[in-house]
Amino acid sequence: MLDGMFSFVLLDTRDKSFIAARDAIGICPLYMGWGLDGSVWFSSEMKALSDDCERFISFPPGHLYSSKAGGLRRWYNPPWFSESIPSTPYDPVLIRESFEKAVIKRLMTDVPFGVLLSGGLDSSLVASVVSRHLAEAKVARQWGNQLHTFCIGLKGSPDLKAAKEVADYLGTVHHELHFTVQEGIDALEEVIYHIETYDVTTIRASTPMFLMSRKIKSLGVKMVLSGEGSDEIFGGYLYFHKAPNKKELHEETCRKIKALHLYDCLRANKATSAWGLEIRRDLGRIEKWVLRNAFDDEEKPYLPKHILYRQKEQFSDGVGYSWIDGLKDHANAHVSDSMMTNASFVYPDNTPTTKEAYYYRTVFEKFYPKNAARLTVPGGPSVACSTAKAVEWDTAWSKLLDPSGRAALGVHDAAYKEKAPASVDPAVDDVSCSPAHDVKRLKTAVSAAAV
Repeated sequence: MLDGMFSFVLLDTRDKSFIAARDAIGICPLYMGWGLDGSVWFSSEMKALSDDCERFISFPPGHLYSSKAGGLRRWYNPPWFSESIPSTPYDPVLIRESFEKAVIKRLMTDVPFGVLLSGGLDSSLVASVVSRHLAEAKVARQWGNQLHTFCIGLKGSPDLKAAKEVADYLGTVHHELHFTVQEGIDALEEVIYHIETYDVTTIRASTPMFLMSRKIKSLGVKMVLSGEGSDEIFGGYLYFHKAPNKKELHEETCRKIKALHLYDCLRANKATSAWGLEIRRDLGRIEKWVLRNAFDDEEKPYLPKHILYRQKEQFSDGVGYSWIDGLKDHANAHVSDSMMTNASFVYPDNTPTTKEAYYYRTVFEKFYPKNAARLTVPGGPSVACSTAKAVEWDTAWSKLLDPSGRAALGVHDAAYKEKAPASVDPAVDDVSCSPAHDVKRLKTAVSAAAV
């Protein structure tokens, strides 16, 4: 019956029984562990369980644990979970209304807040909807109706330029934050400690978000809205251009949503929560055409046309292409060829196949040495944030397995060259973006017409 994002443990003091549950998509983190003495443990962070539990797992989203029943049970059973192709016709009005309702619902707050604005489609639409409805929200009476927006990037990055243009168009109080490659590298160990993963793209994207969250919290802002979530629902990643048919496309979006709690849910929540900042997520053609078309209003435009139809840019790319290049150079300086030769013996599970992945793994293992910890991070090849299954869509991808959006050869405007440079990551972990709580409603609205 709960409508929102949550993870909790509820204790009945009469008989000491309890239940634990996690929201449908896994927006809020939750871990479960077992001690040698038969005890059962729960925590929002893995680090709280690593000393006392012999085994621990990421609590599966949409599930409930009962101490009386003694096991996990899935309570979230939407129609899309079966991955069967829906038949509801494409309805742009329903999509727009569902999106706007989801944003407005998240304006129920009594603390200073803002919007994370990258200048991409989703965050720009969130900012646009908030700016239209802020004056009528209760929070405006307490904190004013001037919307604050935040963006981070290396100087001259694609996101900084686009975000500034959107902010000017909407008339927000815009905060442009800069970081250097070295500042990001210096923060890596702290980032990995907080986000509790060694997944390559999650770390690439978490680091600038971590730095931005620290600055936002120092300004007195307690909560931010973000535009993450629709790439999974609407097939927004560039590799979706290669989907062979609507069945494959739909099934891939379902796989992406089911795995969100292991990747960008984890990133968005932990990178912000490390500084006590709460993040709320909303949920032949250009990617995400169904969403772009739904907000393409000629009479009362939500955004400038070229922003509404701006190509998808993954966060770790959008902050500046030299960020990923700098990370690879740093890893190359710390991981030797002989270390890579013996990587399968040192790390037999999810063996790192690049020096960047190897470097992140060494840092992770320093903080979380137990086998249970490393098993909370799934693996598999990926191209431009794809699942391992979607890599099969194009045989050329096997030559350039990299989670960056620039690995989408022939699609991304600034794609890598056909011949991969020596530092490009092969076979790194699958990564996805953060979720929308209103997945069920949006999935129904999009349906098979997404193709």
